[in-house]
Amino acid sequence: MKVIPESVSNPAADGFHMPAEFEPQDRVWMLWPRRTDTWSFGAKPAQAQYAQIARTIARFTPVYVCVNEPDFKNAQAVFDGVDNVQVVELTSDDAWIRDTGATFVVNGAGELRAVDWHFNAYGGLYDGLYFPWDKDDEIASKMAGIVGCDRYRPEEFILEGGSIHVDGEGTCLTTDMCLLSPGRSASVNGLEPWSEELRAWCEEKLRAYLGVEKVIWVKDGIDPEETNGHIDDVACFVRPGEVVVIDTDDEDYPFYKEAKAAQAILAATTDARGRTLKVHTLCLPKKPLYMTQEACDTIDVDENAEPRVADEPLIASYLNYLVTNKGVIVPQYGDENDALAIEQLQAIYPDREVVGCQSWEVVYGGGNIHCITQQQPSVA
Repeated sequence: MKVIPESVSNPAADGFHMPAEFEPQDRVWMLWPRRTDTWSFGAKPAQAQYAQIARTIARFTPVYVCVNEPDFKNAQAVFDGVDNVQVVELTSDDAWIRDTGATFVVNGAGELRAVDWHFNAYGGLYDGLYFPWDKDDEIASKMAGIVGCDRYRPEEFILEGGSIHVDGEGTCLTTDMCLLSPGRSASVNGLEPWSEELRAWCEEKLRAYLGVEKVIWVKDGIDPEETNGHIDDVACFVRPGEVVVIDTDDEDYPFYKEAKAAQAILAATTDARGRTLKVHTLCLPKKPLYMTQEACDTIDVDENAEPRVADEPLIASYLNYLVTNKGVIVPQYGDENDALAIEQLQAIYPDREVVGCQSWEVVYGGGNIHCITQQQPSVA
């Protein structure tokens, strides 16, 4: 299958667009965690929770679990006898396929293609989280090869899938904090970080590669130290014209200001079709989560990886959930708001089954269920 460089064409020019996550999917992709400088206790607790999340997704949609060669036989044993889960050998540096994997686009003729963004471990040598990242930058092209579809490769555009969310009808959500940061595209395209020139440049790229007409900018995410503020912890589309946003009434909560600011921006915004957005809210955990010192002590220290510390709040957001066909897979933290989050989302998604999965080990690594999954849209 061929790669289509920017000098030749782009998805929008060829009639392709990124479907919304709530549209039908053929499969969900995951990567198997293994880094001992990221994951506590040799990554085994994280692997157990990844496996349970994969089994839950497989109730609704087939899953490809991609593993490094040394982990292949063990992963096969973990999923032995599990319907709809296939283990695939694919080398990676880390386990965040939402950010490193392909963004799939479709057209009206039932064709599937992949967008292969540039990836630099969340900020490259400026403020990235690990080095090297070359294997992660190859994941999207390998996914396209496995599926057997052509792929687009934009020039100078560094982007992770968790930094965007689309409604499938021409609108994209993203954040200033991430896309305009010094370590992303500004580090390679010669434009000043945080500038309006960079914003306009990013919008042009998003229109071309996602097939959208309007970009809505939320100012800040809630994880400036990890991903520089991905949107998928803060807000997402639940259907055209409707979004859900994190919420808390505790003014001392670490994410209170960001939650209220995002709500205000989205409530005052129209989408690409001129609809004023209906804003739903979703609770945060009752108590902010912090990594334990015990867990920190079991993580290997590596000069090429950001160290884990016990005194910073974890990015524990119920909004980092996955919508897949008839299911909604929601993070659970052992918090008293776990049940409330499921109740609120069941009201927002009345035609889907909302299922909670324990994922505190995943959030220890810096993300959650949406971060560790990537949907492949159906073209049937």
